[in-house]
Amino acid sequence: MNLPATSKEEILEVSRKIVIKEGLFAINMRTVANECKVAVGSIYNYFPSKADLVSATIEVIWKDILHMTGGYFDFINFKDYLTWLFESIKESGKKYSEFFTVHSIIFSDNDKEKGRQIMEQYFEDLKMDLLIVLEKDVDVRPDAFNEILTPAIFIDYVFTIFISLLLDSQSDCKALLELVSSCIY
Repeated sequence: MNLPATSKEEILEVSRKIVIKEGLFAINMRTVANECKVAVGSIYNYFPSKADLVSATIEVIWKDILHMTGGYFDFINFKDYLTWLFESIKESGKKYSEFFTVHSIIFSDNDKEKGRQIMEQYFEDLKMDLLIVLEKDVDVRPDAFNEILTPAIFIDYVFTIFISLLLDSQSDCKALLELVSSCIY
């Protein structure tokens, strides 16, 4: 038996589970309240609008998909981290069917900017993690970077390809890893 949700975190966990079962379009105040076994007004106490609830749910899903736990500290090899990250995101993404494509269109025109900002923040966090691991990798050639191709620019390029591979549902990132190897090792 489900107990009534009494906190923002519990409401978001219920929302995340709804997305897993029914997709992102199933998120609305009434559905979440029913699943939480609380009055709709209780949801409004934490989330003033559907857009706020959806935004917070998307944020929780990004955290789950991207494993935003600082796990990059365990890696000292950039290629190993990139491989782990690709497999991890690909596997986590299976739980949330069509999340990558749907989350950007679920917001009304007035709220699209908020959704874009959430996604960009998680992408920036992920790029920072990639940069940290790249800078820790002792196998990177000393002349791999210069004033034109900086580590930050390299990460931007790698990340663009990385996201494209995920959006195209590629089964692996071997070609990207080969490109990385050619450039920095």
